[in-house]
Amino acid sequence: MSIRPWRDIARRQSRQIMVGKVPVGGDAPITVQTMTNTLTSDAAATIDQIRRCEDAGADLIRVSCPDEASTAAFREIARAATVPLIADIHFHYKRALEAADAGAACLRINPGNIGSSERVAEVVRAAKANGCAIRIGVNAGSLEKDLLEKYGEPCPEALVESALDHIKLLQDHDFHEYKVAVKASDVFLAVAAYMQLAEAVDCPLHLGITEAGGLIGGTVKSAIGIGNLLWAGVGDTIRVSLSAEPEEEVRVGYEILKSLGLRTRGVRIVSCPSCARQGFDVIRTVERLEQALGHIKTPMSVSVLGCVVNGPGEARETDIGITGGGNGKHMVYLSGVTDHHVQDADMIAHIVGLVEAKAAEIEAGQSVSMDVTHGKAA
Repeated sequence: MSIRPWRDIARRQSRQIMVGKVPVGGDAPITVQTMTNTLTSDAAATIDQIRRCEDAGADLIRVSCPDEASTAAFREIARAATVPLIADIHFHYKRALEAADAGAACLRINPGNIGSSERVAEVVRAAKANGCAIRIGVNAGSLEKDLLEKYGEPCPEALVESALDHIKLLQDHDFHEYKVAVKASDVFLAVAAYMQLAEAVDCPLHLGITEAGGLIGGTVKSAIGIGNLLWAGVGDTIRVSLSAEPEEEVRVGYEILKSLGLRTRGVRIVSCPSCARQGFDVIRTVERLEQALGHIKTPMSVSVLGCVVNGPGEARETDIGITGGGNGKHMVYLSGVTDHHVQDADMIAHIVGLVEAKAAEIEAGQSVSMDVTHGKAA
């Protein structure tokens, strides 16, 4: 029995597959994906963007392969990447064959536009020969014509039927290293389709709200849709689709997982929205701390509260805490306990130093994060 049962999430049991060296499904951590937006044919630019995504914590990175020039560059890109790459294939099945030979760990195909069953069979053969996984990507915006005619519009039943049809095709060719997505830009449609699919299959599920929008709007939609599913225990890998730089997708993905206690990475900041009671500029302080602490990968927590209304209570739950006081003199908490004061001018550098020291202690096994002792880490 959990001591905090209201925080428990009963994760759906799925088969586990391997995407390169990364396990997906089963009891493996939920992985965070993103997708490059450079021209894949420009290997240098694509590798540079992959580096930024790797630094942000991406477990898997998808790379579009729309033409022969892209798959020709893919081999160099795959050799340079430190995380497994997924080749994104639309319309031209031969690009999948080329990407598999060039080092793709997974082939993402959209059944609605890849072509005939014979072409899908060729992709399966290439995947088997090269040890690739396959992600079936069903999308409400590109459903097969017969399903649109049958159902009249994209609906959960249509997305699930499309997924099941193509799962059967892979199984008919004795291929089982696959995961499935049934994405839609409509949150209600996507969630309903995933919930139905989760009941029908045992394979890992890739979650996403497709074409979610810009950084703010897309983050909100994705948090509602992906978060709803993860809270219900559904989902094994996620991609937050934003009209923003891919490393932002990774950061948002981790924030969704952090908020549900499913996975932690880096510093979790607890901060107030600020008001007239604040003893320092909370908003600017948080902005500066987020930037200054971006290099910390150790899971830990920092509370930044402008006054003593909620400051002490929040600080008791975090590794490092600061609460605004009068005359530019603020209280610092270490492991939930009041410790010392700091002045305005020294505050940012001081907190960064404390966080770096605490992270080093945690990594050396000399300390444990409050997030672990208070049950917020998973």
